[in-house]
Parts: sequence; structure tokens; C-alpha cells
Amino acid sequence: MQRECLAWQARSAAHRLAFERCTDTWQEVAGVSRARIQAAVSEPRRTDIRTGWPGGMALAFATLCLAAGFAVVLWPGGTYSTGVGEQRLVVLDDGSRMTLNTSTEVRVRLTEAQRAVTVRQGEALFEVAKDASRPFVVSVADAQVVATGTAFLVRSTPPQQATRDAFGVTLLEGQVVVQRAEGVAQSALSTPVVMAPGDRLRVGQSPGTARQAPAQARVDRPKLDQLLAWKRGAAILDNTPLPEAIADLNRYSKVQITLADPEAMRALRISGSFRTGDNKAFAQAVARLFGLVVKSRDGGFELSASSSGAASVLSGVETDR
Repeated sequence: MQRECLAWQARSAAHRLAFERCTDTWQEVAGVSRARIQAAVSEPRRTDIRTGWPGGMALAFATLCLAAGFAVVLWPGGTYSTGVGEQRLVVLDDGSRMTLNTSTEVRVRLTEAQRAVTVRQGEALFEVAKDASRPFVVSVADAQVVATGTAFLVRSTPPQQATRDAFGVTLLEGQVVVQRAEGVAQSALSTPVVMAPGDRLRVGQSPGTARQAPAQARVDRPKLDQLLAWKRGAAILDNTPLPEAIADLNRYSKVQITLADPEAMRALRISGSFRTGDNKAFAQAVARLFGLVVKSRDGGFELSASSSGAASVLSGVETDR
């Protein structure tokens, strides 16, 4: 039956979709998986693919596959992604779990020798099933994170964001080794870094250096609750420079916040917990806190210095959700 089910899934994307939907339902009933979508975000968009199988028949066959013993098995490989403001839980067929944050894309390839994942963009939490014979290798930028059974967070930062980090790896439990990817001649990771729980490895330019300076690798001990706040629909800022805070909140909304003079406002720092996906509320809060003017511009909000020192209050502007 297993061979028939796999062959049926391979015939079309619609069959894979039907199988995945049934798997989600089966897992929820059996209590195997946590909630796939956070309450504050929407269901990830799926493509409507027409097929010769009527929807009911496809779902029925997928259910039959699950009844034959595939309750926690999803597709062994492929590309998984989320849109702006979305989150998604993916359970791999080895039992490992990936929780994708907003605007994330990962590529998975599982073989008998290795479990390989590439983080093309975004942020993902990995909870790796123990299997010493098959290393779990996550590639990000020019580095590889090698684990066998552990939990860690990987974030790949687009060049256009305010932060100078190219990527970061935070170890929650277990042990991982972060090393230079094969075939990379020059890298900030001249030697492999063995991480301990609570460590965060950040690779990029150090604060205060010129943007053309070589990348550096730095290890610190961040507040884990702050890094994982996105799982409950929040962003926790702790004395964060305003441009970096805005870059972080912008990840969760199509309605973007811009600064009229980012360099002049870099000295402004902000702390607090803010709901992700509501950039209107965040722009208002920042304007009131620092006495800035907030204006609607190009479908988003622009913050600028106020000559009078009094912040303007938005009115009659639609929210970004």
C-alpha cells in the first residue's frame, strides 16, 4: 500500500495537496502536531490545481493512505514557503519539524545518507528528530549547520534590511556545528563553530564598521523569548535602533513603514512588545513616543521629524490587515 500511495502522490501536485490536507487533519485529531498556523496569521495560500480526480475522490484516496499508516508522513522533499505575515508548520517524513516564519522559503531533500535543507530566505525553527546515521544539514548563505537531533533557529537577512547580519543561527537545545559550506573559498567561518544551548552565531558586518568591510562571525547569548516571540504573533524590542525595529516589523506586513531620514533617526531606540502585522498601530506608537510626524505615503506610512515636536495622529486610514 505504501508504494501505491507514494506513486499516487507523485502523479500530480493536486494529489500531494489532498494528502497534505488529510495529514493535517489526522495529526490534529491524534494530537500529534501543534497548531499549524498562529492565531494572528492567515492560512498559507495554496495553488488551485485542476486534475482529472474529483476533489472528493482525491481526498478519499489520501485518507486511505493515512489509514494505512502515514499519519505523520509528509512529502520527503520539495520547496516550502510562506507569504508576508504567514507562518507554517511542516513535518518531514523523518519526524523532524520546521516552523516557517513570515516570507520564508526552504528547500528540502531527504536521502538515506543525509537530511538536507536550504534556507533560501526568511526564518525557520528546526526541531530535528534524532538520527545519528543521517546528519541534518541546513545550508544558509555560505555556511552549513550540521545537527543530528536538536532544536535551533536560522534566519537569513536580505541585504536591503537595516541589520548588518547576513544570517544568524541560535541553538535552543542539543549541539550543532556551523561551518563553511563546501566549495566556499573565503568565509567569516575560517574554523567550524561548535555551539552550546543559548548561543547565537551572527555572521555579517559588526556594528560601526564600514559596509564594505569583511564579514565577521560573532557569538552572543540573546534573550530566547525575544527571538521566538514571532511564534505568538509579537515582536519584542529591547533598546533597538529605530531603523532596525522598523525593518523587523516590516517583515510581517505588506504595508511598509519608511523613515524620511534613517541615519538621523538611528539614535532613537525603542523597547516594548508589539503585535506583528499591524504597522499602523506601530507607526502611531513610534510617532507618539518620539514626537514624529506620520504620513500616509505609497500605501504605507512615512515617519519624519516634527518641527513642533508634536506627533500627528492618523485618522481615516485603513489598517494593513
